[in-house]
Amino acid sequence: MTVVTPPPARELLLRGAETMSRVMDQARALADVARRQAEALRPSLAPLQAPPPPANPLALASDAAEYAVDAAQRAALFWDTMRQAGNTFVEHEGAGCPPVLVFDYEMVVDGRTLSRPCNYALVRIAVPEDCPPTDPKLRPFVIIDPRAGHGAGIGGFKSDSQVGVALRRGHPVYFVIFFRDPEPGQTILDITQAEGVFLRKVAEAHPEAPKPVVIGNCQGGWAVMMLGASQPELTGALVLNGAPLSYWAGERGRNPMRYLGGLAGGSWPAAMLADLGNGKFDGANLVLNFESLSPGNTWFKKYYNLFQKADTEAERFLEFERWWGGYFLMNRDEIRWIVENLFIGDRFARGEISAGGGATFNMRAVRSPVIVFASAGDNITPPGQALRWIADVYRDEQEIKALGQTIVYLMHDDIGHLGIFVSGAVALKEHSSIAETLTLIDSVAPGLYEMMLTREPGSNSWQVELKERTMADIRARSGEAKNEAFPAVAKISALNQSLYDLFAAPVIRQVATEETAEARRQMHPLRLRRTLISDQNPLMAPVKGMAEMARRNRAPARSDNPFLAWERLWADGIERSFDAWRDWRDAWTELAFHGVYGMLAAAGVAGGETPEEPPSAAALADAPEVRQALSRIAAGGYAEAVVRMMILLAQARGGVRRSRLARSNAMMQNEPPFSDMTASARQALIREQTVIASMAPAEALSALPKLLPKLADRRKAMRTVEDVAGPEDELGEAAQAMLAQLRSALGLSGGLVPVGFEQVAIPSD
Repeated sequence: MTVVTPPPARELLLRGAETMSRVMDQARALADVARRQAEALRPSLAPLQAPPPPANPLALASDAAEYAVDAAQRAALFWDTMRQAGNTFVEHEGAGCPPVLVFDYEMVVDGRTLSRPCNYALVRIAVPEDCPPTDPKLRPFVIIDPRAGHGAGIGGFKSDSQVGVALRRGHPVYFVIFFRDPEPGQTILDITQAEGVFLRKVAEAHPEAPKPVVIGNCQGGWAVMMLGASQPELTGALVLNGAPLSYWAGERGRNPMRYLGGLAGGSWPAAMLADLGNGKFDGANLVLNFESLSPGNTWFKKYYNLFQKADTEAERFLEFERWWGGYFLMNRDEIRWIVENLFIGDRFARGEISAGGGATFNMRAVRSPVIVFASAGDNITPPGQALRWIADVYRDEQEIKALGQTIVYLMHDDIGHLGIFVSGAVALKEHSSIAETLTLIDSVAPGLYEMMLTREPGSNSWQVELKERTMADIRARSGEAKNEAFPAVAKISALNQSLYDLFAAPVIRQVATEETAEARRQMHPLRLRRTLISDQNPLMAPVKGMAEMARRNRAPARSDNPFLAWERLWADGIERSFDAWRDWRDAWTELAFHGVYGMLAAAGVAGGETPEEPPSAAALADAPEVRQALSRIAAGGYAEAVVRMMILLAQARGGVRRSRLARSNAMMQNEPPFSDMTASARQALIREQTVIASMAPAEALSALPKLLPKLADRRKAMRTVEDVAGPEDELGEAAQAMLAQLRSALGLSGGLVPVGFEQVAIPSD
């Protein structure tokens, strides 16, 4: 056979055509970005509505005098609160930035004493007087807060919080804290190893309890997933709150933070800041980035709210500022690892992060149930970054079932990033619902679900339902996930980092000292604006006396004073000006990003893109786990039959309510033969029957008589399934059809199993 080499001219033409095609794709993407940004900017141009003129213009002088007194008193109270916040900041820094937990705690393991020391520690939360004593047999909760500039404690800095929710249900609660200064030479892998030590200690303290729930907040989420992937035997259910795992994902026209690394040229600025810090990166830089995402709120509105409500807002403001004003440090290697592997490289979802010894962190290795809480109003961790990893790691929802994995996601409509952790309303609704679902999670069949919350009529309680979802639902939530511009950023970043390491880093490290590094930290704008309004500044000395005088003689203006309306109009204008500047900045940021890196990608800088493989049903059916399960379709007895029937019924309905989960869990815990099994054996049974019911529903149903050859066992099994399902008239048509098919298959009602029944009883969507 003769191989004919195409002429060079033809090859050049083909490459030119491919390049031109990529250029046209990027041009269309750039035009789409411009269109979306134009639509987003249009509402900000709407004029503000001025308040109506006063009905009695002659009373303006009296209103002005009243308002002047009120505003002056509020100003005194405002600056006194700011002074207290500054003093709290100075005291907190002087104490080494301890955790801001409102609960008492005791040290369990100090990571600084481990063989590979790190600045992390495990503490146990003491039970407050208003909570019931903890039950050592209940599943412990372990909470890991983000180390993204701030300190630990956001998951428990108020009573209505993740810690409070778990304590009120009698669960033992542990918290992973960290200290301000990293240990010399510590790495992210050292921290992962330490967290494994912490979980072993928790397991030793609660030998009769199930494996602990591990909760990861924001950046703590990827730490939790690394732990679950590297040491799956240690973790129970994993809860990821506002946790970014797919950093490239997002929606065009929104979520600008994912572009910042590219426009900065990659990871080298973070490395330079760490070098200027004498090997330590100042977390205040990360906090400043967060603040710039919503400047209208963080730079003006929250302070105006304090001024406007000076009589009532001080306590809440000081409570939050205690956490927001604590800035922590990272080693040079830690921040580089985070930026290169996550922010720039987006390597976790693709299983490319090294775990040492030639291994990598692979999220497919996670075997614990995963609950993801995200919000459409979160601009720091948008839904795409919180959810897209599911579609990157698994081919489709059938593969999730085949691997025996359970993934549940919960979406909030509009809460912001910090509200996920600090909002009392979110704690009482979403976090409480998650905690209650976790008690039943072992009874949930493997699969992909969305947690739906609806208020029960006439009460303040919430009804929880897990609705089955598909990978198409995840992709629809994720927005833009495949974009050649991001791989181009990774390539350019690696080049720039090499140039920085070769030419600039040696010089900066020679001139940087601990004294200059500490001076730079103290002069950071976020620290300086707090120390300047503390009692360290002599100019603030009169403020306390003025505030006390204002409190003694407080004379608030009437609510209908027109000057208050004009004040609010002025404040709205200032806030909108900040936000308009942000919107224009974000628009140019996104346009510049796609214009630069999109065209670099079109020129071939990003390399070849691997096409996304469509889900392969044949490949999934050939997987060892599936083959083994399908070989046991006719094997087993009463336990296998009951679990299979309940899974078929749940699939027909398209989800399961918490009340049914509770009945199923009670049956599994209290009725033989399930009560005689270990928890792991029950979970293995549910996983196997899920694979059978999902991959071969018709055969699974027709094999039921072989599992239950005796009529008495068939009646008992059917009665058990009906008790768990609840009133039949509350089931949908598909579930009712499935109940009829189950009865028919077991010979408990006349008729044969019709061909194609699964198309009626199990919705394809």
